[in-house]
Amino acid sequence: MTFEAADRVDSVPPSGIRRFFELAEEMDDIISLGVGEPDFSAPWSAREAAIASLERGQTSYTANRGKRELRERIADYEAATHNLQYDPDEEILVTAGASEGLDLAFRALLNPGDSIAIAQPCYVSYVPGATFAGIDVIDVPTRAEDEFKLTQEVLESSGAAEADALVYCFPNNPTGATMTAEEMADVSAFCRENDLLVFADEIYADLTYEHDHTSIATLPGMRERTVVFNGFSKAFAMTGFRLGYAMAPPEAVEAMNRIHQYSMLSAPTTAQHAAIEALDNCRDEVTDMAAQYDRRRKYVLTRFEEMGLDCFPAAGAFYAFPECPWDDAGEFAESLLQEKRVAVVPGTAFGEGGSGHLRVSYATGLDDLKEAMARIESFLN
Repeated sequence: MTFEAADRVDSVPPSGIRRFFELAEEMDDIISLGVGEPDFSAPWSAREAAIASLERGQTSYTANRGKRELRERIADYEAATHNLQYDPDEEILVTAGASEGLDLAFRALLNPGDSIAIAQPCYVSYVPGATFAGIDVIDVPTRAEDEFKLTQEVLESSGAAEADALVYCFPNNPTGATMTAEEMADVSAFCRENDLLVFADEIYADLTYEHDHTSIATLPGMRERTVVFNGFSKAFAMTGFRLGYAMAPPEAVEAMNRIHQYSMLSAPTTAQHAAIEALDNCRDEVTDMAAQYDRRRKYVLTRFEEMGLDCFPAAGAFYAFPECPWDDAGEFAESLLQEKRVAVVPGTAFGEGGSGHLRVSYATGLDDLKEAMARIESFLN
């Protein structure tokens, strides 16, 4: 007998992003606008806290739910910044990145054969995660004419009312779209009317440039049906620490922790010490990084306008999502990489709704962005 992938695994194609990364790794003089990762290092004092914890020999497991000290800091931070009120003892679970939290929610809060509505285009792990959990997917393709916002109209037309849950990410990866409080209220009304659970990926909540972020869990009747996911990877530039958290009513956190304690056991201890320091003393650095992203965002959007590439005014995360001037965005991205050594990602890597677009990350230095934009302009000409 030989090993074969299980059917649910075999049905999931490799990530559409990885192919371009692998091509880029074989080339010299590459400017990558394809990676969804800050070009900043983690804040210095957070790194020092990680080192100090190792020097003190703090290398044991923590509580399954995470260090209580960290959960208290998360509760204080979310109350102060996003108006979210959660009990650190019963309503917060520290995870190995926000992605683990979403995986736990899919498996702990839905049953095989249930369905989940996924706002598209979306982060590449949502659909595979649902598939691995045996959950049926209902695509909810957002539209460029709506600036890729989630609306009642697209929810209704896609059949999301028949789903058991809705998952979305705003500010959005890959589009950079955001939702105002009024727009989020329309989505919350739809979820209440149709009795949907909500999995709200808010990993980019602190990277919103045109208006304040509104969590759906703060709206009437939504806290009891929502799991909110966040973490330290994006705003705090701590991707390699692999640390996130989920916030939800006690029964949801208990169910998710049931799987977490048998699979992950606990999130990385060293990362938790770094996160405590980050929340205590590194918020000004988050503000500074966000200001630099905003400067880059404005530059990239201006340059795309000068090139004649249609691009809605993305207002969050660190992505622009221009229309592709070729019919085949994958072919365009590969040719751009081969001829001009600039890596971008075709929108189709992020599911239905991404067709005809390119994801361009501005999480890289302004000098590199200027050179990359010049190369793209040269390629177009």
